Amino acid sequence: MDFGIFILMQQRNKHKTSHQILRDAVEQTRLADELGFGAAWYAEHHFSNYGMCSSPLTMIAHCAAVTRNIRLGTGIVVAPLYTPARLIADVAMVDQLSNGRLNLGIGSGYQHFEFERFGVSLETAKGRTFEILDMLEMGLQQPKFSYDGEFYQQPMSAISQRAVQQPGPPMWITSVDPAFVTRAVRSGHHVFVSGGDGGLEKLHGTRALIDKIAKAEGKDPAGINVGLLRAAYASDNKDEVERYLDCARYQRRIAVSLKRRTAQIADDYQVEEGIVEGEPTLDEMRALLPVGSIDTVIERVVNEIRVLKPVHYCFQTQMGDFDHPTMLRQLKTWAEVIIPAVQQEIANDPPHRSQPERELVAA
Repeated sequence: MDFGIFILMQQRNKHKTSHQILRDAVEQTRLADELGFGAAWYAEHHFSNYGMCSSPLTMIAHCAAVTRNIRLGTGIVVAPLYTPARLIADVAMVDQLSNGRLNLGIGSGYQHFEFERFGVSLETAKGRTFEILDMLEMGLQQPKFSYDGEFYQQPMSAISQRAVQQPGPPMWITSVDPAFVTRAVRSGHHVFVSGGDGGLEKLHGTRALIDKIAKAEGKDPAGINVGLLRAAYASDNKDEVERYLDCARYQRRIAVSLKRRTAQIADDYQVEEGIVEGEPTLDEMRALLPVGSIDTVIERVVNEIRVLKPVHYCFQTQMGDFDHPTMLRQLKTWAEVIIPAVQQEIANDPPHRSQPERELVAA
């Protein structure tokens, strides 16, 4: 069982500059590498304080130089906002600079606010993403390629940069849209999902969807590589837990308002926080998320792994304006206490996996 961290780099208010937020993210990554985490993931966002990382590939190129072993992932590349040929070359180059440690998370995006400012229609995002997936596979695996699609045309071209990992960096398709899950399963890519603010019931539904699609594609469901992202925090200090939940609610409020196009933008690029209709209470979030005492989090993480059967479990380290030194201590708590306990529980009673998947995890 592999564990990672997810860093959104939010700026809830301006008491921290974007420069400091980026430096904190680098420090979290360096510590995660020292503590033996399997991966660090960086979100991509534009034009607001929802996320300060406009280029996860640039972030990875930098962090590759200050780490040794940890894999570094785009969480995600918002594919329709890129020129495909440039993206292919950048992916290969960053895989070279990281010496083959790149995880390539791909998604179609969801924020109209971002798409409008790039001059791209969100309504075409899904189709564009499928075509870019085609082109990434061709450009990374073939010495030269051409493409003639609905949205993109590429004359016969050779991408001079070649990825260290062959046939290319592992792709993690981040969606529970059945069409994207089907694409991932059919092509042998990872499926990367978020439990959102749901609990085990939601994860049961996600696992059922993956199994159904795998069977329809003639694949063994146990052999589908799944990654899980969760908002998670463990502490016996109730004030810390409450603070983290407040930051998690803040993130949800901003994300939902941007998705629904109800966001109020003030003070240059700051998105105003407001109550979202139908949002869960803090008590409901506390009951559903792996958040709470150390023993509670261990139990919930184990249960989530048994339900979803992921090969990678990723928890979010930076949320809202949560205190950076406290977050560093949280990484140590996971590395020294939570992850060993979870791994022991799983080792004693592992979720069913096929032999090829067991070999992948062991590697």
